[in-house]
Amino acid sequence: MIICGGDEAGRGAFVGPLVVAVVSVKKSLMHRLPELGVRDSKMLPPKRREQLYGSIMDLAEDVRFSAVSASEINEAMRNRVSINTLEAKHFAMLLDEMEGVSTFYIDSPDVVAEKFGVRINALSYSPTFIPGIKAKKKDTGKAIRIIAEHKADAKYPVVSAASIIAKIHRDHEMERLSRLLDIDLGSGYPSDSTTIDAIKANHRNAELDQYLRKYWKTAANIKQSRLTGFAGFGAE
Repeated sequence: MIICGGDEAGRGAFVGPLVVAVVSVKKSLMHRLPELGVRDSKMLPPKRREQLYGSIMDLAEDVRFSAVSASEINEAMRNRVSINTLEAKHFAMLLDEMEGVSTFYIDSPDVVAEKFGVRINALSYSPTFIPGIKAKKKDTGKAIRIIAEHKADAKYPVVSAASIIAKIHRDHEMERLSRLLDIDLGSGYPSDSTTIDAIKANHRNAELDQYLRKYWKTAANIKQSRLTGFAGFGAE
């Protein structure tokens, strides 16, 4: 029996991708995750996350991730597709690539936690079901049970493992972008002064513009600060 967990990194960021990740582990080996020290990535320093990354890769049956670019997020929001639906779409795609999974635990961003499971259930091509809700296909014996809960990254070590994978890939992508643009973009979050200072200092940089989430409140705030050279903001 194989258990899978899913989590994201970069959901609230202003710069760079949203990274979603899934990790599957044999049920008989699940106890190894907490023994290794796996827990929610937000509770771990960067060096420890990097150390755990290798341990997770060695233990897991499968590890997959998807980076949702800022341009894809902008396109979705332009077409009034919610970030929750976009995120669920990518989790469904990854889940469809996994083999032998019996249960999928996912950290839910929806106010009603189960709703995120419903989104994934609807978007996945695999036979999946949510407890209490009829399976999409008749072959319920092989259907994947989806459990969507708030703070699942703190409750289930397999979700914590996915949070570490997502966080590391998100951090590496931000480092890559900083090198590519020759700009220290920091973490990419609105709460990071390095990120905001970098955006303000480079607001006329068209190459940087493609990595910004243009419909975030932060964009409007910067625009209101009279940085009118911010390419593309409000153009839609």
